[in-house]
Amino acid sequence: MKLYGVIGYPLSHSFSQKYFTGKFQQKGIKDCRYESWPIPSINDLKDLLKQNPGLLGLNITIPYKRAVLTYLDDSTNIPAGLKACNCIKINDGKITGYNTDITGFERSLLPQLKPHHRNALILGTGGAAAAVQFVLKKLNIPYKLVSRQLHNGSTLTYADLNEAIITQSQLIINTTPLGTFPNVTECPDIPYQYLTAKHHLFDLIYNPEKTLFLQKGAGQGATIQNGYEMLLIQADESWKIWNED
Repeated sequence: MKLYGVIGYPLSHSFSQKYFTGKFQQKGIKDCRYESWPIPSINDLKDLLKQNPGLLGLNITIPYKRAVLTYLDDSTNIPAGLKACNCIKINDGKITGYNTDITGFERSLLPQLKPHHRNALILGTGGAAAAVQFVLKKLNIPYKLVSRQLHNGSTLTYADLNEAIITQSQLIINTTPLGTFPNVTECPDIPYQYLTAKHHLFDLIYNPEKTLFLQKGAGQGATIQNGYEMLLIQADESWKIWNED
């Protein structure tokens, strides 16, 4: 039995196990299993690997996309400068890292971009934000990182956001877990009143389908997008990686 899975903490929000189990059933794949492992610390990864010697691949989610980098034997498949990993392949005990978030984010964002989306705000500075930064650099879209306190390269705090910054930044991406089910009454603390129909809001969260962040954006006429399509794309990319020679 080929074994795959996902690690993170908590994992109540993760769609991976349901998605891959459904994929196996739909494709008639009977020799594969996908499990969810909510581990309180990335240090628990070593024990997880020892306890599951047949494990062939893992998806990595919040909050371990950066922390898992120190466990990789091979990080050459992660683009230079991208300090985040959301997918690992295990072959003969060797752990190889990848980032499929960048593919998922780029492919899902591109059809929504308009010529006026020339500046962006990235809310959050974690591993998912690293993938978003990589893609925006590739697309030549200048961006600023926003966090509660200045760290991990952020140049703005939420308290800094004003009408001028929001007006100029017509692409806003939420990479934080704020608003994830069951905490649906939470949202990033931005001045939503300055959003317009020219703004596009992308929330990497997929559950609920329309977070409070997206609801408030839509209420101001902005176009909105959640992270479901991105998740589908990155999951399929992970499957390709695990099954390539």
